[in-house]
Amino acid sequence: MSSTNQNIQHALGEKKGFQIWWRMLRPHTLTASFVPVFIGTMIASLEESIHIGLFLAMLLASMLIQSATNMFNEYYDFVKGLDTEKSIGIGGTIVRDGIAPNRVRNLAFAFYGIAVLLGLYICIETTFWIAVIGVVSMAFGYFYTGGPYPIAYSPFGEIFAGFFMGTVIIGISYYIQLEVVTWDVIWLSIPIAILIGAILLANNIRDLDGDKENGRKTLAILVGRDNAITTLLIFFIATYLITIAFIFMDLLPIWALITLLSLKKPINAYRVFKNNYTPLEMMPAMKYTAQTNTIFGILYGLAFVFELLF
Repeated sequence: MSSTNQNIQHALGEKKGFQIWWRMLRPHTLTASFVPVFIGTMIASLEESIHIGLFLAMLLASMLIQSATNMFNEYYDFVKGLDTEKSIGIGGTIVRDGIAPNRVRNLAFAFYGIAVLLGLYICIETTFWIAVIGVVSMAFGYFYTGGPYPIAYSPFGEIFAGFFMGTVIIGISYYIQLEVVTWDVIWLSIPIAILIGAILLANNIRDLDGDKENGRKTLAILVGRDNAITTLLIFFIATYLITIAFIFMDLLPIWALITLLSLKKPINAYRVFKNNYTPLEMMPAMKYTAQTNTIFGILYGLAFVFELLF
């Protein structure tokens, strides 16, 4: 192991053993799949008792697909020469821990296989149209970094991620409980879709210089560092303003004001990005952005629970 490798692993707190595989899943991002399932299900709970089996199947399938997407990301970025042992913000499973690339790729396909089985159960309980949406979502996960024109290398990553991981997952989670989707549910998915897009934007701000050198055309690269940070701030502001607007429009219960308790995290994310310039220094901003999605999303979902209980 090179000294550079050891220094980066020490700075990032990377450990051996089980944590190699845990890091590969990029667990700090997995709430991007948990939160939408939770919210879609909680909205449905206002209409009917929750089918726990369907909720758990949808939750696990969504997290498996996102984990597989992260692994495909790790694999294809390595194959294309984008990741090295100096790369920050990756699992490092291949370039720092020495796990065979094909093993990472095959594990991703195995996760897809398990998600398909869970999807089959959901289809049997509801409708096989869910399978069509599931296949499209998995294709998005694969082509995010795979294929000749990866979505991750384009300016549209934030839009695709927000739509599929936010609006689509919330809509499916709601549908499998009630077998109907309303426009209200679609509108209610918007704040979460924005925050999921924010996670990707924060990632691209941190990786801007390296991505630019490797020919990527992400939104952060196209608008520049300062404008990208401003755009991230707009994402955060829009999330809270839309939430408040939905309360006034009676789309959300007054309990949704508890989402304001999460405000410290996006403020911290913005400040860290504004005052730091290296990928390692900007890592806390990535963490704060992911925590914004987590805390805001859980509070957003709890607003429906409180409405039901009180």
